[in-house]
Amino acid sequence: MRKSIVRSAFFAIAVSSAIGSSATIFAQWLKYPSAGVPRTADGKPNLAARTPRTPDGKPDISGIWLTDNTSCTQPQDPESLTCGSELPMGKEGINMGQSLPGGLPYQPWLAALVKKRTAENAKDDPHVRCLPDAPLRAYNMPHLLKLVQTPTLLVMLNEMNAGYRQVFIDGRPLPTDPVPSWQGYSSAKWEGDTLVVNSNGFRDDLWIDWNGSVLTSGAKMQERIRRPDYGHLEVGVTVDDPKAYTRPWTVTLHERLALNTELVDEICLENEKSAQRMK
Repeated sequence: MRKSIVRSAFFAIAVSSAIGSSATIFAQWLKYPSAGVPRTADGKPNLAARTPRTPDGKPDISGIWLTDNTSCTQPQDPESLTCGSELPMGKEGINMGQSLPGGLPYQPWLAALVKKRTAENAKDDPHVRCLPDAPLRAYNMPHLLKLVQTPTLLVMLNEMNAGYRQVFIDGRPLPTDPVPSWQGYSSAKWEGDTLVVNSNGFRDDLWIDWNGSVLTSGAKMQERIRRPDYGHLEVGVTVDDPKAYTRPWTVTLHERLALNTELVDEICLENEKSAQRMK
């Protein structure tokens, strides 16, 4: 997990020593002030200020984001956004259906599998084994997610394993016979101030939470992304995956803007020891 010490220059020295480099790494700008932040009368960032917009009038959802629906049980540092010594996990990162009465509508085979995976403390989780996070999961993990918006493309940069996802806003249709992939294929359009993203082409058994809930190759996913004010995102997600669930389901994910920070170079496979011990 990303520790709070990451947000100091000492982290750069520690990493440099760990990898045997003689150079000190100060190039990640972990405390460089964010530009153009609206502020309240007392000088604090005003996260409730008006939504920023692009030159063509669309909401600008660019920024560095972190889950805002956390399972943190202690005060969250307003500057580093840490929960204790780490960034927080989203509640949906543990159980994607935590807000749904009765939980996710699993097919019987998936209900049994989730029960088994939960009992085994997620020992087969691809995240633990340093494999990529599925798009839906990336919103809820204790890692920063950077969105870079252009008129025709939204790029999502996941600091975990330097992952990326491309969302095309150029009117292209989704593929009819996609090669299954970790990130799937995503095409979007604007409906008023909401960016509507439709995706397909996922691999089978993509974990979306610690409990072991999944997306399959039969999944179609829609995200409705809104930036209601300066400091927050709302992502309404609908999943239609008849291979895994008895009916479509919808959850709303909440993200908070992370200020005065940047993505860190977090490559899980470097010094990874967990997989060999989890049997």
